[in-house]
Amino acid sequence: MEKMSLSKVQLQNGEQLAYRERPGGEEVIVLVHGNMTSSKHWDVLIDKLDAKYKVYAIDLRGFGESTYHTRIKGIKDFSDDLKEVIDALQLKHFNLIGWSTGGAICMQFAVDYPGYCEKLILLASASTRGYPFYATNLDGTPNLANRFQTIEEIENDPAKTIPMQGLYDMKNKAGLRAVWNAAIYTHNQPKEEDYDAYLDDMLTQRNLADVYHALNTFNISSVDNQAAKGTNQAKDITIPVLILRGDRDFVVTEEMTQEIVTDLGENATYIPLTNCGHSPLIDDLEQLTNRIENFISKEKEQ
Repeated sequence: MEKMSLSKVQLQNGEQLAYRERPGGEEVIVLVHGNMTSSKHWDVLIDKLDAKYKVYAIDLRGFGESTYHTRIKGIKDFSDDLKEVIDALQLKHFNLIGWSTGGAICMQFAVDYPGYCEKLILLASASTRGYPFYATNLDGTPNLANRFQTIEEIENDPAKTIPMQGLYDMKNKAGLRAVWNAAIYTHNQPKEEDYDAYLDDMLTQRNLADVYHALNTFNISSVDNQAAKGTNQAKDITIPVLILRGDRDFVVTEEMTQEIVTDLGENATYIPLTNCGHSPLIDDLEQLTNRIENFISKEKEQ
């Protein structure tokens, strides 16, 4: 397989977004990563996907090789950036895969820019109603009656943001590894050299609190919550959607996934991934790849 090139697109807002490109056929897949990662973390899936697919994987603003001149205020800033990259690459019809935070970004893209994405795959995705961040009780449990509402509350959160940002500031790879082993790589872990490269890549992120805030205030459902009123845009996603979640995902709950199922309705198909956590790419790449390729090729074979 040919080695992927890393290229950059200059956006009108002054940002420069990097992307990886794998040559292939006419069928295009665009990959959108989540928090604490970049296009780098898709590498095993990119290598595994059938050679008939042309694959693009972008680095979101503030991640990987992309710039972060202006702070994002919400998920829509990321999805608007994505649209500029799509236009620069002159992509008209493609399949979109969003992992975790990337799932929210891809849903917003599908809402705002209909007619581009033909099929949407949400992998361990944040909910249509966001990913909630709560204040912490004295005993360390989340205070479900007090969901954060402002970026300042997120930035000053002593339970999650401050310790995580501390790991970034100190470039503490051992600390990041411990977090990932506890929350994400709970079963399988990447090969050692890959894991070390992933940790280096994590340290490129420059917008941790901003992403937390964007996730907390994302809400395209018809249901209001403490952090954001619902925009009721989920109903505007009318393309086929595949929802994938590992059955032992410690990051995205089954409840969040069921919110997506409810809000997207009959367009969506939910398939749990067996014996997988928040990174099915590492836990069971074969199962994940099969689900993706079967969904994309389904109607074309009929």
